[in-house]
Amino acid sequence: MAKEIILAENAGFCFGVKRAVDMATQYYDCEGVRVNTLGPLIHNNDVINRLAEHGIHAIDQGQIDSLDQNDVVVIRSHGITPQLHAQIAQTQARIVDATCPYVATIHKKVERHYRLGYQIVIVGDQSHPEVIGINGHCDNTAIITRDGSELPDFDPDQKICVVSQTTERLANFERVLAVVKSRCREVAAFNTICSATKTRQESAAAVAQIVDLMIVIGGKNSSNTKKLVEISKANCSNTIFVENSLELPLDLIAQEQFQKIGITAGASTPDWVIEGVIEQIQSISS
Repeated sequence: MAKEIILAENAGFCFGVKRAVDMATQYYDCEGVRVNTLGPLIHNNDVINRLAEHGIHAIDQGQIDSLDQNDVVVIRSHGITPQLHAQIAQTQARIVDATCPYVATIHKKVERHYRLGYQIVIVGDQSHPEVIGINGHCDNTAIITRDGSELPDFDPDQKICVVSQTTERLANFERVLAVVKSRCREVAAFNTICSATKTRQESAAAVAQIVDLMIVIGGKNSSNTKKLVEISKANCSNTIFVENSLELPLDLIAQEQFQKIGITAGASTPDWVIEGVIEQIQSISS
């Protein structure tokens, strides 16, 4: 019997990631220049490998000073700090800024409120490149938290500005905001969680509730994909996390108890990877 496959309504590339990939791929096999991305362009090894096949390679911060006017540097959708941007500019390399417009909006909010004397609080993962970039727009003075438990006892008169990593869960943002509001009189709060994140999480939950097996596709380092895994597991105990069709546990999927299979994918997962997973499942259930 053929398996029933249900693909989440919102899955795969988000606007910001697609935009960054499109901006980089215009330099496919470009002669006469060296095309680089500052760090992996997105958290998806299949995409990174495809870029490399066309002469686009990732560099790290330690390699910036070796750049010159013959280089192109693509800034990934996560964005970077102003200090890092200035360092690249000094090399005379051409900068292609693929920072997601939603992330750039957070930068502007943080800069403005920092100048007005607000203490910036970022809800997110302090090691995530997006959060590092946001923090750079307030001279790296932000307090970064996931749930508010480590927040200091603010002076009640301290002005606080709260923003969020675009891929954070709404519950975490609301939890932190509640703590801040309980301690301070003046709070400027901006729910900067991307709508694409919200719709993907809601779609994943809806599908996971009605299937026998849930498959989440995405890079193992992708923050938004990891959250889709968490949400899927909360709604379907039989949830697996793969980067592509090569990682599918075919023997497991073939089991008779799994007749209805749900699929979702992180915002850094291209359509062709999702299609590869679907085709593989169809091949074993036909």
